[in-house]
Order: sequence, then C-alpha cells, then structure tokens
Amino acid sequence: MRVILFGATGMVGQGVLRECLLDRDIGEVLAIGRAAIGQRHGKLRELVQKDLLELSAFQSELSGFDACFFCLGISSAGLTEETYTHVTYDITLAVAQTLVKLNPNMTFIYISGMGTDSSERGRTMWARVKGRTENALIRLPFKAAYMLRPGAIQPLHGIKSRTRLYRIFYAVTGPILPLLKAIFPGYVTTTEQIGCAMIELARHGAPKAILESRDINAIRCSRSG
Repeated sequence: MRVILFGATGMVGQGVLRECLLDRDIGEVLAIGRAAIGQRHGKLRELVQKDLLELSAFQSELSGFDACFFCLGISSAGLTEETYTHVTYDITLAVAQTLVKLNPNMTFIYISGMGTDSSERGRTMWARVKGRTENALIRLPFKAAYMLRPGAIQPLHGIKSRTRLYRIFYAVTGPILPLLKAIFPGYVTTTEQIGCAMIELARHGAPKAILESRDINAIRCSRSG
C-alpha cells in the first residue's frame, strides 16, 4: 500500500507516520508539508511545499497512491473565520480535489474533531467550518472517505504537540489520560490508536463515514509485521 500523509510534523501526524513506517503492508509513505520532518526511513519520501494550494506542478509524484491520511490542521483560537476557513476548508479541499483526479481508487481519511457540526449552521465557528469540510470531502468521488472525530488525544512514544497550550495540557493530564480512556472510551484516544485505525480503514473500510472517539477505539489494530 502506498500512502500520502499530510501534517506529519503535528502531534497526530507524528503518530500516524510512526504506525505507517512500522506496518509492512505499507511500502511507501509520501509526507507532504510546509516543513521537513527531520526523519529518515527507507520507505519515507518527503515533498516540502510552502503553498499547499499549488500542488499541480507535482502531479506526476502524486499518482498511484492507495490512501491519503490528512492530519493537517490548526487551532481556531484567536483566528477569524476567514483565516480558519482558508486553512481548514480551502487547503483541504484543494488537496483532495487534486488527489481524487489522480487517484480515483484512493481512500481519503481526514482528522476532524469531536463536536464538529455537520449541519454547518451552529454557533461555534470551528465546528461549522469542520462540518463544511467533512461534507465536501464525503461528496468527492473517492473510493471511500472517512472523517475521524477524536476528542482528547493521549500522545504516546515520546510524541509531543508543537502547540504550547496543548503541551501544558498534556503535561498536566498525562498521568490520568490512560485511566480516562479506560473509563470514557467515547472521549479519549491515543496517537497510536488513531494511526492504527487509519491504516485499518484504508485496508478494510468501515460501514459509516464519520467515526467518533468510541468508533476509533473500537477498531482492532492488526499491524502487519
């Protein structure tokens, strides 16, 4: 399986990349982002592109892939709706529209968030924008498209968020997150489980397009290798 990964430098993306590199079914990972990962591996290839709206020049490098794991995202804190929409909706859809033309048999898996508003009409700005993004992705003619809506995410294997506020949150809650995950599987998952779940969805699919934390945790990860 050949995979394209967006957002590999973020907390979730780091976890997804780790699982991809450990899985023998995945023969190639093309990590695309605005900055280099700083990691080397035999099946990892990088494409550093500052403007992700301009991928047309790389079409020959984007063909022949089986799945796209889209983990790119930002916090809405302090942003206008216009700015947040540009990153969350405009860039995501531009990437997806390019990929679906080149890889019609691709499975596209998008990291969204708990509380996303599928109606697109709620009061919470980020939830509306995420809902609009999810709806647009589901309408594209991919082989399959899945929207993952994790709540709290426990980073594992030394992975850390690049966002200072999140690092503080995980430093404070880190010792109790495993307990909370056991008690509240509908609200807490891990970077490892998200990565495994994305790979399993690309392999075997799922009966529904939108998966909450409980659904993510229910996916049995049978890592090849």
